[in-house]
Amino acid sequence: MDNLSDTLKKLKITAVDRTEDSLEGCLDCLLQALTQNNMETSEKIQGSGILQLFSSLLIPQSSCTAKVANIIAEVAKNEFMRIPCVDAGLISPLVQLLNSKDQEVLLQTGRALGNICYDSHSLQAQLINMGVIPTLVTLLGIHYQNAALTEMCLIAFGNLAELESSKEQFASTNIAEEMVKLFKKQIEHDKREMIFEVLAPLAENDAIKLQLVEAGLVECLLEIVQQKVDSDKEDDVAELKTASDLMVLLLLGDESMQKLFEGGKGNVFQRVLSWIPSNNHQLQLAGALAIANFARNDGNCIHMVDNGIVEKLMDLLDRHVEDGNVTVQHAALSALRNLAIPVVNKAKMLSAGVTEAVLKFLKSEMPPVQFKLLGTLRMLIDAQAEAAEQLGKNIKLVERLVEWCEAKDHAGVMGESNRLLSALIRHSKSKDVIKTIVQSGGIKHLVTMATSEHVIMQNEALVALALIAALELDTAEKDLESAKLVQILHKLLADERSAPEIKYNSMVLICAVMGSESLHKEVQDLAFLDVVSKLRSHENKSVAQQASLTEQRLTVES
Repeated sequence: MDNLSDTLKKLKITAVDRTEDSLEGCLDCLLQALTQNNMETSEKIQGSGILQLFSSLLIPQSSCTAKVANIIAEVAKNEFMRIPCVDAGLISPLVQLLNSKDQEVLLQTGRALGNICYDSHSLQAQLINMGVIPTLVTLLGIHYQNAALTEMCLIAFGNLAELESSKEQFASTNIAEEMVKLFKKQIEHDKREMIFEVLAPLAENDAIKLQLVEAGLVECLLEIVQQKVDSDKEDDVAELKTASDLMVLLLLGDESMQKLFEGGKGNVFQRVLSWIPSNNHQLQLAGALAIANFARNDGNCIHMVDNGIVEKLMDLLDRHVEDGNVTVQHAALSALRNLAIPVVNKAKMLSAGVTEAVLKFLKSEMPPVQFKLLGTLRMLIDAQAEAAEQLGKNIKLVERLVEWCEAKDHAGVMGESNRLLSALIRHSKSKDVIKTIVQSGGIKHLVTMATSEHVIMQNEALVALALIAALELDTAEKDLESAKLVQILHKLLADERSAPEIKYNSMVLICAVMGSESLHKEVQDLAFLDVVSKLRSHENKSVAQQASLTEQRLTVES
């Protein structure tokens, strides 16, 4: 290692003299030492203060530039050398070198920057601010036949694309075109995988999604699916998954999704449809998720329901009832839930037997499946009185809902169960439904729901409770009393932060529970008159009017 000390001393002198031959000789020795023992050599380089000289050696016209950049790339493989490289002011001259025409300089410069900024979001953000993204995209376009340079660009894109701040810069370049051009030429699995690793974070941006669709990425993905679908080789299975996942990701953008839907006539939409009856779980999953994404606007939903998509999804669910694939169940239910949103689809889906198909999953113990199942039923019964009554009298369903209303570990399932309980009452307005819910112990959950932090849920609970009080007060009286409904209503009315509709519905409910002797007594004991009379001057007219009516009722019956 004494030779190394001599080399470093000599390098200091030649770096100042700029004798190219001697300089080149020193750099070769240094590279050799780094190859033999990178860490120890890097420590010596750091101790010698030579790093500070490197910035002056990084000049475009020197024959030594590529070697200097190579040495920086090698030392920056060590974490302890990265900050010293930054402190030595190496980033700026390296970024300048990305404009070089020399492919070896470009390659080593890219490696050096990549290693210095590895795992550091702040340094990567600095590179983005210095405009390296457009430069690298241009390089990829020029040197796409140089495998090493292409790989360097891909690694850099992979790291930079993780940062949110990079997406806008990427979107202003022709990255989509370049990546698709590159993708079409790749046959090797490893290279394709590298491209996928860049495409996935880029495709999270809506503008880039559309650019990728326009550049023809979807056709490439569909081709891969077709080639790999029957293979059980590990690489092929992985590539099929990546390609179909990326396809679903592209459909998350509204513009890219509509472009691919093409009014339901699009080749892509038709191909995706053919995935659903496939025997491949990954394709079934991607197909169902793609349909869920296409079903993000009413026009698409109506078209798909009219063209038989519901039957395809029900067949798929049927294949996964017993010990089925949870991700496929979840995806198929997501698609059905979205399809059930437009009003005209509800009756069609109900008569197709969707509720029966969905209810087969009531015994599922998987929260994501439970969550989508509840959402699908809630969408289906919206303003569908007959369906709401039929489901609301289904004791097994109501008992399961009451059980899930206590799923404290799964807030989503708990919220959806409460909302469905309330919806069964609100849409059916049926005494039998109310009796079933009382009998199953559901009242206390509706009362608790009235204290939710979400106004929409509070409101749904209050409307359901008002219907209970109007239609079956005798049956529900004891449960309403033990759930402390009257005290909760007093709090909601007294709380200045309560939304106007909450105040309004709370007063409607107060009037409705006066028909019960025990609840009426509680209302009298809690001095409701004071709270209600203050609301007569409320800025919301409906609240003020309801306050006057409620005040009259309380006065008459006191």
